[in-house]
Amino acid sequence: MKILISNDDGFRAEGIVALHAALKDMAEVDVVAPEHNNSAKSNALTLHSPLYVHRAANGFRYVNGTPADCVHIALNGLLDFVPDVIVSGINAGANLGDDVIYSGTVAAALEGRFTGKSSMAVSLVASQAKSLGIDAYRPAAIRAGELLQQWSSLALPPRCMLNVNVPEGPLTSHKGFATTRLGHRNPSPPVLKLRDPRGQDAYWIGPSGEPSDDADGTDFHAIKEGFISVTALDSDMTCRRSSAMLGQWLAKVGAV
Repeated sequence: MKILISNDDGFRAEGIVALHAALKDMAEVDVVAPEHNNSAKSNALTLHSPLYVHRAANGFRYVNGTPADCVHIALNGLLDFVPDVIVSGINAGANLGDDVIYSGTVAAALEGRFTGKSSMAVSLVASQAKSLGIDAYRPAAIRAGELLQQWSSLALPPRCMLNVNVPEGPLTSHKGFATTRLGHRNPSPPVLKLRDPRGQDAYWIGPSGEPSDDADGTDFHAIKEGFISVTALDSDMTCRRSSAMLGQWLAKVGAV
């Protein structure tokens, strides 16, 4: 197996180091990750400035761009092979429910949709994940390895990927893997309005909203119960359940 690893927290992040350590003995592993933290960059590509690839002392390659940039470059000229799977993470913090819309971690995995092979995003659900040491990420890295050991038997539809969220804590605290759907969050709290040193108004976006849909079967519920949440995501954003209603509405528009 050949694996491409990326993330959104940067190539120095504890999560990506732990993930690489867990996977390097079971596969050929290449790392192409952002130079700096790029959390919440979603699927952004850098189109108006050049991107550069450098190699760190530990062998990781890093790019002065977004998570999607890293995977895009890797798949379209940097690597001399097509990886069997792209693994993004381990993210410092949850990617549950509406988080996936903004997540650079999920976006890096989703950028692999053109390869025709499945990808996986892995996140550690911990309130203070960014301040944790590497040991806190090792259980999540092991769980990712367990999924990859069975990867060849996974047959997701084209352009689909897995979004995996692992509760903080030792392996013995995990109750198993759970197939989940995305829950939903309430709106975020109001932004923090500040005054900068030049007297200009500035705004600081704060934390995500609390869950509004954390019913049984959601990723939120699985995490709360101590399970590892595994959600299949599709890059096709078509709202098929609205097709009939939309057709009827457009018929009225056309009749005017």
